[in-house]
Amino acid sequence: MTDPIQKNALTASIADGVLRLKGDFTVWTLHDLPAGADETSGIDLSEVYHLDTAGAWYLLGRESAGARIEGLSGGQAGFVDMVRNARPEPDPEAPALKSWRALLERTGRRVVEALGYARELAEYQGRFLAAVGRAIRHPRDFRFTSLVYHCQETGMRAVPIVALMSFLIGVVLAFQGSMQLQRFGAEIFVIDLIAVSVLRELGILLTAIIVAGRTASALTASIGSMKMNEEVDAMRTLGLDPDMVLILPRVLALIITLPILGLISNLFGLFGGALMSWIELGISPSMFKYRLLADISVDHVIVGLSKAPVFAMIIGVIGCHAGMKVGKDAESLGAQTSTAVVAAIFAVIVADALFSIFFAEIGL
Repeated sequence: MTDPIQKNALTASIADGVLRLKGDFTVWTLHDLPAGADETSGIDLSEVYHLDTAGAWYLLGRESAGARIEGLSGGQAGFVDMVRNARPEPDPEAPALKSWRALLERTGRRVVEALGYARELAEYQGRFLAAVGRAIRHPRDFRFTSLVYHCQETGMRAVPIVALMSFLIGVVLAFQGSMQLQRFGAEIFVIDLIAVSVLRELGILLTAIIVAGRTASALTASIGSMKMNEEVDAMRTLGLDPDMVLILPRVLALIITLPILGLISNLFGLFGGALMSWIELGISPSMFKYRLLADISVDHVIVGLSKAPVFAMIIGVIGCHAGMKVGKDAESLGAQTSTAVVAAIFAVIVADALFSIFFAEIGL
């Protein structure tokens, strides 16, 4: 059955490399074009009665390919010109930059993106501090049960991996240190090496890196899944502040538990170092303890543990920020989780370097 819009069928023939059309050349008759129609050098439309936008688009495409368009009436030619003028023109490609200019452009874009990211992190840190102030003014708004739960998740569940890692680090330090110090007959100084390295730097730094990889991803995944399911929007609809419900207990739990994990890391690091010193060098545990208490200042412990709250703040803010940036799809959740882990570990290492410079400058 012929469509009622189609008044005249299309008859097409090819002769001498020219496509001759007769009838209506519309969207309803485009499929009647014969095979090889797109390879002709010209199109004769002197017997075409009706022409619509679909036919005009086809003609313009053939014209751009080099085919001659002949036989159009005045009205049809004006219609084709109108369609030609209405065609969207692609934006001109930007001229290729020279190598040094392209490098400067990429560097500038990365700097601007980094500054924007830092501004967003500062915003979330401010939101956390504002939530702390609100919890102090209105204790009933603070969710203590949520805090205890997150302390267990970020603290107690991380104890086994932190303890094992620190023990092995102590063992490695003692073994490698003993191999080097034995050449100079200074084996006893391996105790100083282990104590200063673990208490001042490695204990809290490696603990923070483990927590960053473990907890930053968990924060992003938990908040991000709620964002995907529109639970955060539902909280706002119910009059609940996401900063009080989601950000405050998670970051505060990290600030509480990371110093404790750092202390556990120090103890197991020293234990591993003492055990390897006993096995490798014959330094008895009593001698290790005496040398540790006599020669190692408590300042090293203070320096190490003073970094913990700052590291915890960095990890918590980055994880919560990434969770709140998750979109509506699972791909966004995976990308933000990966970004949060990398950013948290990088930020912790940078902060530790700044702490080292600061304590060196003040002589501590």
